[in-house]
Amino acid sequence: MANAQAAVQALSALGDPTRRRIFEQLALRPSAVGDLARTLPVSRPAVSQHLRVLKEAGLVSETPDGTRRIYRIDPRGIGMIRDWLDQHWARALDAFQTYADQLDMEQPDDDRPD
Repeated sequence: MANAQAAVQALSALGDPTRRRIFEQLALRPSAVGDLARTLPVSRPAVSQHLRVLKEAGLVSETPDGTRRIYRIDPRGIGMIRDWLDQHWARALDAFQTYADQLDMEQPDDDRPD
């Protein structure tokens, strides 16, 4: 249950277009706040706030580099989302298989393709 809540929090964090863009840029390469702010139509403090939300959601991590902090994608956050989606995907495939089997059983033998 905790993993599901974490995955939903991560997905919610990515619901904001600016945060999604920051996340996508970090997927290309780790960056400092200033580097990210130069490519976005928001202020440096706003980028910092978005990064804080992404960090709290487990999607990014930071490491100190002198006076700067370098942000990068945290693969554990991506893993949480993937696990959550995989769980639902597996259920959906199982349900489809059951449905297809029922349709096959309901179809008369002479209507089945050879």
